[in-house]
Amino acid sequence: MGYERVTEPERIAAYLDGRRLVAFDFETAPTSAWRGEETAALDVHKAGIVGVSLSVEAGTGIYIPLQHLAGLNADPLQVIPLLRDRVWENPEIVKIAHNMSFEAMFLYMHGIILREPVYDTIAAAQMTLKATGTFRSLGDCGLKTLVPELLGELLPTFEEVTGGRFFDELDSGEAETIRYACADSDYALQLYHKFNAWFDKYLPRHRWIVEHIESPVAVYLGIMKANGVPVDRALMEQRKAEATLETERIRKEIRGMIGDIDIGSNASTKAFRDYLFKKLKLPVFGLTESNKESMDDAVMIQLKEWCDVHKPELSRLFELVQSYRKWGKISSTYINGYLDYVNSATERIHPSFFSLSTDTGRFSCAAPNLQNMPRKGGDPIGVRNFIRAPEGYRIVSVDYSQLELRTGTALCRDPVMMKTYAEGGDIHSATTAAIFGIPYAEAADKERPDYKERRTIAKNCNFGVFFGLFPKGLRETLKFKAGLDKSMEECEGIVNSLKRGYPRLVRWQEETKREAHRKKYSETTLGRRRYLNGIDSRDWKKKAYAERCALNTPVQGSAADIIKLAMARVLAGLPARPWLRPILQVHDELTFVVPYDKVQETVAYIKECMEQQPYDSFDVPLIAEASSGKSFGELS
Repeated sequence: MGYERVTEPERIAAYLDGRRLVAFDFETAPTSAWRGEETAALDVHKAGIVGVSLSVEAGTGIYIPLQHLAGLNADPLQVIPLLRDRVWENPEIVKIAHNMSFEAMFLYMHGIILREPVYDTIAAAQMTLKATGTFRSLGDCGLKTLVPELLGELLPTFEEVTGGRFFDELDSGEAETIRYACADSDYALQLYHKFNAWFDKYLPRHRWIVEHIESPVAVYLGIMKANGVPVDRALMEQRKAEATLETERIRKEIRGMIGDIDIGSNASTKAFRDYLFKKLKLPVFGLTESNKESMDDAVMIQLKEWCDVHKPELSRLFELVQSYRKWGKISSTYINGYLDYVNSATERIHPSFFSLSTDTGRFSCAAPNLQNMPRKGGDPIGVRNFIRAPEGYRIVSVDYSQLELRTGTALCRDPVMMKTYAEGGDIHSATTAAIFGIPYAEAADKERPDYKERRTIAKNCNFGVFFGLFPKGLRETLKFKAGLDKSMEECEGIVNSLKRGYPRLVRWQEETKREAHRKKYSETTLGRRRYLNGIDSRDWKKKAYAERCALNTPVQGSAADIIKLAMARVLAGLPARPWLRPILQVHDELTFVVPYDKVQETVAYIKECMEQQPYDSFDVPLIAEASSGKSFGELS
């Protein structure tokens, strides 16, 4: 291999001269204060860049050591500005990295924001097929997996090279040190060419998505992780004590009703199941996959309703079980679960966001999942208030209004929906009018006694309408999510009225399903593909699920593409706004921490980025609604 160590700035510049594709990679190690922490080398707040490798041609690479404890090092004060100007902030250079978020995170701590064009080979890997009809998962996309499979080379593991040491403890001049560092850049460059050849032959639109959506978003996510989410730890500890007391109070009341039966942390133990269904002989409303009596929340609600009629003395038990479970989830997920991830260096939470872990392209979040915070109405302790801006700063959140409904409207072209949005109307009122056969003005009249119930029905219809809503599904949704008990006949009437009110929507659904049966896949407007392997199954459940996915993907996936395009626009403006700190992405919402005097400027800029027409065929107005506050729970 043509790999070598280079420490002289002029030789680095010569290697880059005239090149338009540059792959790069960082080796990192913990700073002295964090040497005893196992994963500190991956934490941007506990580690530094030990060295940088570059590759501009397959089979070649240079390693620029910066902070090795043995061997020569280059001068970071010369190298970092050189690479910033020649590569990382250069709009003429395609920057290639395997796991762009990681590199973006470390550069951000140096005051550098990667500028497009960028190319993340992990994103590219996830948008190529592993087998017929199956895209690669993130777990299939490590270099140690891809390089042997696609390039026929075996790579040594980090442990094999370092022997348990940190990378800065290796001699910068050792051949194995240089080889290991340069290989990451060299093979990222080779994968860039490999994936693009595949895209150009099989899925050209996926190449565009990787280059213009997923790779800039990877940079954005790295910046978001570096910033972290500021939290009020004292409030979290206070709520932890309150939750412990409330949980124990409920447990004592349950014990007073059932005795010393072990209900565990979630009231789902075998002992409690036996008590309910064998000793009390209560009716079984559902079975688990292992053919046991189900004890999920829906069953608890059904048992409570049954007891209201047949055994009212037991109704209180099921109210307590629901409360016990709610407080258990609050404690484990939102209090202890968040406290476990408060970074000891920053006193912030730095969750990991994944851009390609769902079939539709929506984001997911882990360690911890900050996308599932409860809404204010179902949150007795104010979980969202845990996220709190530092003194002198504010949380600013900008949320798309009805993004999926607007996206679905642009797809189905129903004239009623199009007209409602074009005139700035309320789609929930329009749906209320369609379902109940009343004028729009009456549907929108908040003073009418039936306004709230009708609107609740309309909202639940709207959220399911593009995905093949069935009467049974509507009935369950209204009962368990909205608290409305409608008969099957009533739900059938609602769905039929909806179809009559939006006839073009029904045609779009049928056309989309027919096309999915023909192609065996579904796509977003920009061409993000999802294969539907069960679309022709003889198993009705598998077929029905695939057909729902065929309807879901164009809507939910296109909406995901829209918010990702907005994130790329925000990213482009960050260098000119160093005070603008992205911290969260929750569904259709982008959240930032900004100085108090920058709130209005932030709102104007983010709304501009989010409300732009995302692509030529999208002709429904996009509305982004902004709010700000001292905490995430006090936004107004």
